[in-house]
Amino acid sequence: MNPMKLVLLTAVTVVQVGHLVSATEKPNIILMMTDDHGWGDVGFNGNEVIITPNLDRVCRQGARLHYFFAAAPVCSPTRGSVLTGRHYYRYGIWGANDGRLPRQEYSIAQGLKDVGYKTGHFGKWHVGSPHPSYRGKGGGGNANRLAMPQWFGYDKHFVTHHAVSTWNPYGHDGSKGATTDNPYWEDGERVVERLVGDDTKIIMDRVLPFVEQAAKDGRPFLSIIWTHTPHSPLRAGPEYKKLYEEKGVPKRLLDYYGALTALDEQVGRLEKKLRELGEWENTMFWFCADNGPASHVLQGGHGKTDGMRGKKAHLFNGGTCVPAFVCWPGRVKPGITIKTPMSTMDYLPTAFAVAGAKMPDERPIDGDNVLDIILGTKDRRPRPIPFRFSSNNAPGLGLLDGQFRYYTNFDSDAPKGDLLYNFVLDRSEQHNLIQQMPEVAMKMRKQALAFIDSCRSSYAGSDYPDGYQPIGKWKSMKNTPWEEPQPADNKK
Repeated sequence: MNPMKLVLLTAVTVVQVGHLVSATEKPNIILMMTDDHGWGDVGFNGNEVIITPNLDRVCRQGARLHYFFAAAPVCSPTRGSVLTGRHYYRYGIWGANDGRLPRQEYSIAQGLKDVGYKTGHFGKWHVGSPHPSYRGKGGGGNANRLAMPQWFGYDKHFVTHHAVSTWNPYGHDGSKGATTDNPYWEDGERVVERLVGDDTKIIMDRVLPFVEQAAKDGRPFLSIIWTHTPHSPLRAGPEYKKLYEEKGVPKRLLDYYGALTALDEQVGRLEKKLRELGEWENTMFWFCADNGPASHVLQGGHGKTDGMRGKKAHLFNGGTCVPAFVCWPGRVKPGITIKTPMSTMDYLPTAFAVAGAKMPDERPIDGDNVLDIILGTKDRRPRPIPFRFSSNNAPGLGLLDGQFRYYTNFDSDAPKGDLLYNFVLDRSEQHNLIQQMPEVAMKMRKQALAFIDSCRSSYAGSDYPDGYQPIGKWKSMKNTPWEEPQPADNKK
């Protein structure tokens, strides 16, 4: 078969739907997230080379989210934010493979399960060890690093701890699945079959039976789909690479582009199945990436950020502003672009609002219910979006409010040493406004410091009622304006 035909066969004929979901009908919710994926690496954000017809079509059926932010510039912390609606500094997922989701966290899956949803998680996990037998990086074999999916309200789970190859992840015949230290676990059992070919297809092969069963049972579902594409080890199948070889794409980009097109096919496959089941019109489908690209095309890499500053591991726009859309037929107006900033922390409060779920207590939630924004009745989020990440890629603390983004490293000469950008007018964050608008910076600095102080209290256990103790020390930052208390290690 011609490879181009292979791609186009996945496209689903779009049917105009006038159905309005009733206020009492609980929608299915899909949260799909790619890995290390640049803002400019999809057709719906203007890329004219990468072939993503299915993502582009689904995006046109809903709203393109122009300023959608991953909570962190690396994967594990962002994933924790999706599951909890809370910033990862509250529970100690400091970076990739660093920390774990405490069992005391109340997840989006648990909340929706409690109001009747069937819940499933498919693909990457990366918020702690998913199984007692896991022995890979990030604390494998350490009971304090366990964070098993079934603890957080999942009826079904098919997960790896961290990234696997995006093509033949366990060898050409899948046999390495029996011996690898990073296998797929399905409902607690090591998987050794159906592990050949494109990794996103391997994941989708488990998603589709899940949604079919939910439809058969007459239950709404939550399906979280976290692909490994386009994270390294990055490989694409021969037919996908050939698509781009014929277009004259440089060799170093073939796997990145090809893997994204293979992923796109699976989006088309999912939409087709949901339409066949009669579930598409009652499905809220969110798509985003977990952070910016691992390498930048202008530096000899592969990811595009549309001129935004930074990449993965940077708090700047290029590391945290990611490709995103939300599609909800009959509710979200099709073909629009929303420029109100949103965050991965907003998923939980928004999903709870549409499903009628509630938090079990008054613990702080850092995300906001953005339902009114996606439905077009409001154009400003209720609260700022906080950012915090500790790495050599300064700055380490930030806040986004309205059209301003503020950053600090707690320099003693603040606000002079801090950064303030109008990220709408200055998308590349090149023109520091700190001298012109010191009062705006000082206000945002005060808010950012109050946020970190609240996180420090949460990490010490104030949000949990059962005497919880953190497993390690609070992640201090150089030049912090206080003496950091260090909670005792958990010896249990």
